[in-house]
Amino acid sequence: REAPSRPPTKLLPVGSPVVAMAVSRIIKVAMLAALAPLSGAMSNHLEANPIRKVVTMLQAMQTKVTEEGEKAEEMFQKFMCYCKNSGGDLSGSIQAAELKIAELGPAIQGSEEKKLKTEEELKSDQDERMAAETAMAEATALREKEKAVYDQFMAESSPNLAALGKAIAAVEKGMAGGFLQTHAASVLRNFLSSSKDVMDTDRQELLAFLSAKEGDEYAPQSGEITGILKTIKDEMFAEEQETMATEAAAVKSFEELMAAKKKEVAALSKSIEEKLERIGLLGVKIAQMKNDLGDSAQSFEEDKAFLADIEKNCASKSDVHEEEKKMRAEEIVALADTIKILNDDDALDLFKKTLPSASMSFVQVESTSAEQRKQAMTVLAQVREHVQVSQGRHRIDIVMLALSG
Repeated sequence: REAPSRPPTKLLPVGSPVVAMAVSRIIKVAMLAALAPLSGAMSNHLEANPIRKVVTMLQAMQTKVTEEGEKAEEMFQKFMCYCKNSGGDLSGSIQAAELKIAELGPAIQGSEEKKLKTEEELKSDQDERMAAETAMAEATALREKEKAVYDQFMAESSPNLAALGKAIAAVEKGMAGGFLQTHAASVLRNFLSSSKDVMDTDRQELLAFLSAKEGDEYAPQSGEITGILKTIKDEMFAEEQETMATEAAAVKSFEELMAAKKKEVAALSKSIEEKLERIGLLGVKIAQMKNDLGDSAQSFEEDKAFLADIEKNCASKSDVHEEEKKMRAEEIVALADTIKILNDDDALDLFKKTLPSASMSFVQVESTSAEQRKQAMTVLAQVREHVQVSQGRHRIDIVMLALSG
């Protein structure tokens, strides 16, 4: 029997990305539609309408595609939320790094300038302390020399004054002869022989007096020797007092100088310690800020690169998602069009007429099956004309080969 003509099916454009997928599903349906009547007739003449089974299968496919689309949309929204949140966090981190880098640069420069100034002040303090210590050492050396001279003077002056005193007393008492034999007379002789402060005439007269033998008489009424001795003693005593006063003043000046210098050295030492500590702290601070600057710069560059990568991936994902949505929508439309075609009244009449009845013989069943395969071959040939090799045309060829076999 001739199959009634079917309304022309509206095919998708050849270049559509969903054609291959839709063709694959339609091929499976076509095979089931072509083979199901024969199988059903052989087992049970008319247990169920095969068209309804195919439609149900296509509707299940349509539902599955829709659910896949909803799931994909949900995952896409979660991914975009991640892109938004991560991008916002990275943008905040980048801004914070920029601000920190901008602050660290001047802070490092200021700390380095302060450290350099402190080092200069430290050098000045160290030089001043060294000068003070040098002054103390020089003053101490001078004081030691002055003290040695003073001690030597006093060591000579005191015995000489004592000898003069004893000589004056002996002469005034008329006991010159006894004095001449004493140690004091010997000291006085040595003094007169070496002293440059005694006039030569006085020295000669006194040495003559001291050289007199025991028993020689001296007339104290003249008072010449006594006068000379007293004059020399007074001069020596005055010189000794002046020397003692000079020594006392020198000692006082030295002590005042040493006290002032020690105070200066102590103050400078404290200042040096403070500056050394300040320089150390500034050095540590500068090193930490430089490390922080390096870390911030590295983090800044890494965050920028990561943000650019996220923006690129998110944009790419958005494009891919839109393309998948478009393909899925086209697939749903293709499935809907196929279901609509199969649900058409003409298609239903066609399949009813081609189904074998209970009174058909086995030969009639074979004849009906051959006609159905021929009709399926015609449909597949029409579809094949609109499908390229890259879109799955070989699958149609395989089905047509199977139907012709």
